[in-house]
Amino acid sequence: MFDTEVSVRPERILDLSERLSVVAGDKIGQISAINREAKMLAINALIVAARAGEAGKGFAIVAEEFKRISARIDEIAESLESEVRADLNELSAVGGAILGHLRGQRLADLALNAIEIIDRNLYERTCDVRWWATDSAVVDCLAGGGSPAAARFASERLKVILDAYTVYLDLWICDASGRVTATGRPERYPRCQNLSVADETWFRQAMETASGGEFAVADIAKVAALDNAPVATYATAIREGGRANGRPLGVLGIHFDWRPQAQAVVDGVRLTEEERARSRVMLLDRDGLILAASDRVGELAETFALPDNAGTMGNYSAGDATIGYALTPGYETYEGLGWYGCIIQR
Repeated sequence: MFDTEVSVRPERILDLSERLSVVAGDKIGQISAINREAKMLAINALIVAARAGEAGKGFAIVAEEFKRISARIDEIAESLESEVRADLNELSAVGGAILGHLRGQRLADLALNAIEIIDRNLYERTCDVRWWATDSAVVDCLAGGGSPAAARFASERLKVILDAYTVYLDLWICDASGRVTATGRPERYPRCQNLSVADETWFRQAMETASGGEFAVADIAKVAALDNAPVATYATAIREGGRANGRPLGVLGIHFDWRPQAQAVVDGVRLTEEERARSRVMLLDRDGLILAASDRVGELAETFALPDNAGTMGNYSAGDATIGYALTPGYETYEGLGWYGCIIQR
């Protein structure tokens, strides 16, 4: 009957293999030690029989036979040690391979879970920007060339949104020339007002969207006007009348507060405390740039290179480490940006 109290950790295979190796070596050593004592008794018996002369001949025959048996026991003990050692070494190798595969697969699964959480989170950002771009206050801010009063009202409306959606640093309304005309936090980020974003890729791509159902997204980058905070920027065109097919009047850009949200994801991966101490969880962009790391090291400054033949999901060993990774699968209408979840465990 299976004992439910027995640990079923994969590492148990190696624990048992090591234990068996120690026990087998100890017991074989004990057999050899006892047999050495028996040999000494046989030798002493032969000496005594020789001294007894004719009367000791029968005893000498028994002593010789005992000596022969002892030699045979030595052979069996040596053979047993050799065979058992070979089997235990193979068991350790097989156990290590199984353990490595299971650990690697688990790390890949956890990496996939981390990148999926990010995908679902960022998918919501694409919904937010497309929805808020149709808000009447946002549209009126740019309609008819806009006015200071309309810009102030739009700024107040953006502030209300920011108070409810705490995952954003700021929301920007940009006119068709790329000038920021209204923001949600003008007191906190005064440098944003009248800032030109005409050269930003996200602005140009948003102006080129064919309908209100499309959006633009930029990779994680530090924005000077937002106190150099790293953000994920999503944008879409603000259209005339708030209609999906209306003429583009400008762009709504929303800046997702990347660091705390990403840190919560890498810190929240389901590792035991013992595993966490020897693991590093990372989010990587398509070029291997570290976007977030559980140890806070190298973020937006260093790269981690996965193998050239890395597919959508897998694991491999490197020295004393096992690495599991998974490519973003996207979520709903959000295809992802080619990012990877990655976990290194030593």
